[in-house]
Amino acid sequence: MQSETRAPAHRNDAIIKWLTCLMFMMFAMTSDAVGSIIPHLIKEYGLSLTAAGTFHYVPMAAIALGAIALGFMADRFGRQITIIVGLVLYGVSSALFAVGNHFAFFVALLAISGLGVSIFKTGALALVGDITKSADEHSSLMNTVEGFFATGAIIGPAIVATLLANNFSWKWLYVCAAVICALLVAVSLTVRYPKKAATEAPASLGHTLKMGRDPYALGFSVMVMLYVAVEVAIYVWMPTYLADYHGSLAWLPVYALTIFFVLRAVGRFLGAWLIRFVPWTWLLAVFGAVIFACFAGALIFGTTAGAYLLPASGLFMSVMYPTLNSKGISCFRKADHGAAAGLILFFTAGAAAAAPLAMGAISDALGGVQYGFWLATGFAFLLFAGLLINLAYNPAKRRLAELERLNAEA
Repeated sequence: MQSETRAPAHRNDAIIKWLTCLMFMMFAMTSDAVGSIIPHLIKEYGLSLTAAGTFHYVPMAAIALGAIALGFMADRFGRQITIIVGLVLYGVSSALFAVGNHFAFFVALLAISGLGVSIFKTGALALVGDITKSADEHSSLMNTVEGFFATGAIIGPAIVATLLANNFSWKWLYVCAAVICALLVAVSLTVRYPKKAATEAPASLGHTLKMGRDPYALGFSVMVMLYVAVEVAIYVWMPTYLADYHGSLAWLPVYALTIFFVLRAVGRFLGAWLIRFVPWTWLLAVFGAVIFACFAGALIFGTTAGAYLLPASGLFMSVMYPTLNSKGISCFRKADHGAAAGLILFFTAGAAAAAPLAMGAISDALGGVQYGFWLATGFAFLLFAGLLINLAYNPAKRRLAELERLNAEA
């Protein structure tokens, strides 16, 4: 009888995991395809680089604002309602791309979809904590979830390329995402979610902001911010940096970004297994050193070496975000996981919007995109230094152990 009870619960948890993975993959299909869409926006609407870049900056800014302002929803109203509300906002705004033709209309839709992403993503991140029993299991599942995100980052540009090759508009990518979103909403309405944990403090914006003063929340958020600043340097500016490549492999700079995304996806699925056997502090410190070496090598030896080193960094970046994100969330009770996820997502999206702008501004001011990569290399060094300090002192060890015990008793 007991085994019969456990079996449906196990199947339900499996559905929740698949639901979460597919939500992340769907979002990545649109967010990481922007680089493929921007050149066509410039041609179609006669835009400047800065104006076309709003397709990246606006949704990221909306995600950041939504994460900090509405991250508490998952804790106050429960994971299911939060996820469904976010998915509906994202799905409806994506579907409306089919009826629009004006650039300003599309940007407005992206702002709404970004708000939806911030809502369903914080709910999904909190849900990951609900269905895992330890910090290490949490990190492992987060690597798998982010592996699906990385897979979506490969699928999205491929769909855009296929649409354009067959004389269809790029905007049908968003309609495809809306169809997937509708299916996810249907599943979200039927699945049984874990019981909402009781919270000691009222879930609100004020509670989220107060959490931002917690040294563990702030520390992990800053490390995530540094990592994201390094990662976006690759998928926003690497193609421009490699335009001066004069090596023997003419195809390499063309496919460099695809290679980066593939290695990032493979690394995250590998990381889901590796994190169970290698201490996360060691793993991140070693990988942080390699990432810094890749960026430094690209600057010292030029674009010929950069065409190999920068895409290769994707394999070592793979475990950074999901592991740092999961450890930061695991530093709080499950009843506060929504607010914690929202706080970290605020730093994530903020860095994703601000770092490429800063790199572009420095590159314009000094006369070359390589100067923007000096800034990115500085971010990579700060990330490595922080991970080295974390390895030496492991300040979150006691907090994680205590919260793991308390969450197990809850």
